[in-house]
Amino acid sequence: MHIAPAGRGLHYSAARGVVESTLRVLFHGDWPARAWGRLPVASAVRVVHRRIPLPAPRPSPLRIAFASDLHLGPTTSPRTLDEAFRLLCDARPDVLVLGGDYVFLDATPARARELEARVRAVPARLKVAVLGNHDLWTNHSLLEDALARAGAAVLVNAAARLDDLAVVGLDDPWTGNPDGERAFAAVEGAPLVVTVCHAPGGFRHARGRGALLYLCGHTHGGQVALPGGIPLIVPGGRLARRFPHGVHQVEGTTLFVSRGLGGVEIPLRAFAPPDIGIFDLV
Repeated sequence: MHIAPAGRGLHYSAARGVVESTLRVLFHGDWPARAWGRLPVASAVRVVHRRIPLPAPRPSPLRIAFASDLHLGPTTSPRTLDEAFRLLCDARPDVLVLGGDYVFLDATPARARELEARVRAVPARLKVAVLGNHDLWTNHSLLEDALARAGAAVLVNAAARLDDLAVVGLDDPWTGNPDGERAFAAVEGAPLVVTVCHAPGGFRHARGRGALLYLCGHTHGGQVALPGGIPLIVPGGRLARRFPHGVHQVEGTTLFVSRGLGGVEIPLRAFAPPDIGIFDLV
C-alpha cells in the first residue's frame, strides 16, 4: 500500500493512499478503459477553437494547441487519446502546450513510452509542458524524461521562447510550489506572453503580469456533470469553482480551462466531454 507519494508532490493524504491502492487492485489490467473504449462516445473529443486579437501586428498568425489531463492508465481509453492526438496533429500548431496530469495512479516505463510517442507525433516548432498533481505524486522523472525525448521543454516556474512569444510554465498550485516572480523573470520583455499551469488556481501567480492567454485543466469540467455541463464536484479551489471549464475573459487575459481528456477514479464522463484547445493569435 502506498501511503506516501513517490514524487515531490504535496498533500498526498493517507486516505488517498488507501483509495489509490484499492483502485490498483480493482482496475488491474486496465479493464475499465477497455470497457469504456467499446462505446462510440469514447472517441468524441471536442475542439475549442478561438481567435485572439494581438495587441500589435506580427508578420503571420500564431497557432497554439493545448491538451491536458491525459491520465494514461486504467480509466482512460486509448481511443480517446488517439482521437485527441489526431486532432492535434491535424491542427499543425506552431506551439504545442501540455497541461499536466499525464498519468493516473502510476508512472510506469510503458506509460512513459506511450506519452513520448504521442507527443513526438505532433508537429510543432515549440513544445512545452507542465506537471500536474497526479504526476507529482508518482515517479515524475519518468514523465519528464519522456517529454524531453519527445521534444517538449518541461517548465517548472520557467519560460520558453519562440520568436516574439514567451510561454511561461508555473508549477502546480496545489501539490507543487508555484513562483510567479521567478517564472516571469524569464520572459525578458517578450511582446507576447502565454502562461500555462495545471490548474485554474495558478492564475493568481500570473495576475497582472501581461499574459495574453492562460491555459489550464485539472477540473475535468467535473467529469460527471448535470445536463448543460453543470459540474457536480469541481476540484481545485475557488478559482476552479468560478471557472470550471471553458473560455473566459479575466482582467485582460483569455483564460481557458480545459475539461481534459482522461478520467480519474471512474472511467466515464457525463455531460463533460473531453476537449482540446486551438488558439489562433491573429
